[in-house]
Amino acid sequence: MQAERMLERHPKFARIWAAIGILGVVATASWSLASSQAGAQSQPLDFLITGGILVDGTGAEARSADLGIRGDRIEFIGDAAKAKVRAKTEVHVPGLIVAPGFIDPHTHSLDYLNNAAHPGEYHPDRQNLNYLMQGVTTVVTGNDGGGPVNIAATLDKLQQQGIGTNVTLLVGFGTVRQQILGRADVAPTPEQLDKMRALVRSAMQEGAFGLSSGLFYVPQNYAKTEEVIELAKIAGEFGGYYDTHMRDEDSYSIGLLGSIDETLRIGREGHLPAHISHIKALGPAVWGKSADAIERVNAARAAGQSVTADEYPYTGSGSSLPASLLPPWAQEGNRDQIAARLNDPAQRDKILDGIRANLERRGGADALLFPSERMTELFGKTLAQVAAARNTPAAETALAIFQESLKNNTWGELGVISFNMSPADVERFMQQPWLMTGSDGSPGHPRLFGTFPRKFHDYVFEKKLISLPFAVRSSSALAAEMLGLKDRGLLKEGFAADVIALDPGDFADRATYEHPQVLASGVRLVFVNGVLTVKDGTYTGALAGKALRHKPPN
Repeated sequence: MQAERMLERHPKFARIWAAIGILGVVATASWSLASSQAGAQSQPLDFLITGGILVDGTGAEARSADLGIRGDRIEFIGDAAKAKVRAKTEVHVPGLIVAPGFIDPHTHSLDYLNNAAHPGEYHPDRQNLNYLMQGVTTVVTGNDGGGPVNIAATLDKLQQQGIGTNVTLLVGFGTVRQQILGRADVAPTPEQLDKMRALVRSAMQEGAFGLSSGLFYVPQNYAKTEEVIELAKIAGEFGGYYDTHMRDEDSYSIGLLGSIDETLRIGREGHLPAHISHIKALGPAVWGKSADAIERVNAARAAGQSVTADEYPYTGSGSSLPASLLPPWAQEGNRDQIAARLNDPAQRDKILDGIRANLERRGGADALLFPSERMTELFGKTLAQVAAARNTPAAETALAIFQESLKNNTWGELGVISFNMSPADVERFMQQPWLMTGSDGSPGHPRLFGTFPRKFHDYVFEKKLISLPFAVRSSSALAAEMLGLKDRGLLKEGFAADVIALDPGDFADRATYEHPQVLASGVRLVFVNGVLTVKDGTYTGALAGKALRHKPPN
């Protein structure tokens, strides 16, 4: 009767349970300590989660099952009463979805996990609470070509200081290139390429899971495809994968489809899996081309190539203003050289022409929002609003902002949210079986706090675009398979006890573009390596994450 009354009072909850395919009772959790008798067991489990709806990450349908944890492993899945399984602590979770901890394949969490945020700038910290409250228990970082080379030292530091989630690292193509070539638009000599190979080889030996690139960004976009392939081969030799923010997601250079082709070529000739970070059709010029991009990926997969992608469920992307608007040739060199170029009257018209063209690609000045609280004049305004306040055209305003930021040493703070994606493209990509959930989380964008619950709330429970088992798999097992984490990503006996319990009636993003730093709701339990990290929706203070090292296949 309680469940029937609840469904009558809350029709939204009834819709959610209809989407899941199971009618249950009010989502809640109750705790109890086991009695001194351990039933049929000589030693009770540490935790036993009973009464939940299990979604195991394989893509199989949800089912009623209990789950037991001993140490850092899942030891039991089944009917605990029938098997006479007991535990030191039992938690009854009727109405909650029990799932594997989510794995985010694309984050920018390394700085704050290292407690290295810029003074005065908001960041989460080593607890990684913004991800834990989304149900994420493992993050990949070092993406976009910015991953460190000193992998072992970085992982050692993370483990020694304590971290809230598991962490894996990618070695950055951009870091490697800049260490050997600087920011110059040059090709490496054979000797320099050998040094770059050596850096990647060392990083892979120290536990990097693969090579990341950000070929859209200076100075990485000065590299030819062949240069990237040579370094990808090294990662491939160690069983790693290639992760890329592609050279173009719009029409800046070789275009969206040309970049898909380049990525497939790098994976094919580098002899390693290729992963497209935050796949999107970015800008009016390429809206609708998601269908062509999907066709290319499907053709490559049908031919036997390993290709995957991730996506965040927002129509606003996040980047830097220089990368979005300033032509790559104008960004070459150090900041003094860039400043001299931007202040050169002889080059002003050419630079402004490039900015205007890129503004059109981005959907205009109204589509660019400044999210950094440190940029007091710009914060919370669009480029169009700033231009109106200054009474100057948008392109001239952008150029002035560049000049001022170089003078004031705030170049690195020029973040921007660009509202130039089509919802139809976002949804088309989301339905692909090779598409996983990834936040690309960065300060100022709500995706840092809301990616995973937003996907479930909007596209599973509300729109019913994808099923619950599909969404769980795309948020857990798919990433584990790509990373080669053979004991994570599934609810399976013997696997690492990264386990979450979600309230489907409350699992939702609360962060917005106006207030991007609001924790998500609806995560009731999180176990990281068997340690209770979130209890009844509240963080316990545990730092149970592990700095994971890639182990090359035998």
